[in-house]
Amino acid sequence: MNMGRVAVAALVSWFAHLALTGLVWGTILPDLLRQPDALVRPPSEMNLVLGYGASLVGFFVFAYAYAKGYEGGSGVIEGVRYGVLIGLLLAVFGGVWGYVMMPISAVFAVAMIVDCIIEMAVYGAIVGLIYRPVAGRR
Repeated sequence: MNMGRVAVAALVSWFAHLALTGLVWGTILPDLLRQPDALVRPPSEMNLVLGYGASLVGFFVFAYAYAKGYEGGSGVIEGVRYGVLIGLLLAVFGGVWGYVMMPISAVFAVAMIVDCIIEMAVYGAIVGLIYRPVAGRR
């Protein structure tokens, strides 16, 4: 396993996450994000350092898991498939259960689920593009 590439892939994916999340929820879907205001902490109580730090750890796990399962195909294609798989996993455990447990609209839940799957596919493509196994260890 090429740990240097895993680390670079994790960092680049994390930076893409920062940009893409801001674009989707801050620019494209800001009205949906305001719907569950009663469920969201006020900005003064949010610990963004904890949230972004946890996301960074998550991207290292994401890139590491990709590298462990790398089968030798086209990096981008394999990365997209991997990202969609992880997105589906997160969507059904997080998005669907969020809808079941919290008073959020179906539209908000669907937006979260679709966003999760698409974003994970993008991050998978990034990891697949960057990761290369150590020569001779496929």
